[in-house]
Amino acid sequence: MTLTVAVQMDPITGIAIAGDSTFALMLSAQARGHRLFHYTAEDLNYSDGHVWAAAHHVTVQRVEGDHFRNRPPVRLDLGDDADVVLMRQDPPFDLGYITATHLLERIAHRTLVVNDPVSVRNAPEKVFVLDYARFMPPTLITRSLEEARAFLAEHRAIVVKPLHGNGGKAIFKVESDGANLSALIEVFNQTWREPHMIQAFLPDVAKGDKRIVLVDGVVAGAINRLPGEGEIRSNLAVGGSAEKTELTETEREICAALGPELKRRGLIFVGIDVIGGKWLTEINVTSPTGIVAIERFDGTDVAGLIWDAIEARIGARAPTETTSGAPVQG
Repeated sequence: MTLTVAVQMDPITGIAIAGDSTFALMLSAQARGHRLFHYTAEDLNYSDGHVWAAAHHVTVQRVEGDHFRNRPPVRLDLGDDADVVLMRQDPPFDLGYITATHLLERIAHRTLVVNDPVSVRNAPEKVFVLDYARFMPPTLITRSLEEARAFLAEHRAIVVKPLHGNGGKAIFKVESDGANLSALIEVFNQTWREPHMIQAFLPDVAKGDKRIVLVDGVVAGAINRLPGEGEIRSNLAVGGSAEKTELTETEREICAALGPELKRRGLIFVGIDVIGGKWLTEINVTSPTGIVAIERFDGTDVAGLIWDAIEARIGARAPTETTSGAPVQG
């Protein structure tokens, strides 16, 4: 099975290939003989019932500074000429991101979009997780300073973060004295129109924040991300480091609870975050990462498992629903 794969991501020139999950997926697809095209979300167009992009046919290689070759852009009809669209641009989960899901939804009955655009739109990381509140630390979603102060008084130390943030950005710890809480809520309210997420601070974060990757609802692997010196954030993008890990009994219970729903929603590649072996904090569906580090520590080819799941889903579709073998410009 040779597939035409359109990768919707940020500009490929600036990615850090050593740990980038999208690049790993592209390498894996290419190794299987699939054809790769790259475009950014800004390149999406709609006309006369068609969704198309000015896309570059691209080949990739794991060579720093020389990691891709591309051809001049062509008009790639994502419904007629692509078998798979990987929606892999980084958040923020803003109106631009949401609009891309609306456009891709229009071709999802013909072309497999990973992750499913409707489910991505309806399952933002820090909102979808509320469906599994029994596994979460104490959580408040609010714009109210008074509510934040009451929550702090109850839990003595809290973490404040934007509801649709990503990559560990703009996460603040507030101690029991509440110093700067009013100024922080003021800045958050001026910056974001939506409410904010406030959670009880978990001291166990010093021991790491576990990223668990599920592929089509099944655990594929995990890493423990340790915060850098003087940090509470363990995201690799902000200086955290990774180490080998195993799942606890509670983490397996969490994955078992999530797995069937992820599969049902067409969320093939998902990364969940768990602190202290039991506290679920996020369900990452927009552009999850971590597969390169998992392979480094465990030897698990997570990219390969993702492509196995994609190929299985395409194979299960009726022949008239796939575009494999369709002519592609360029």
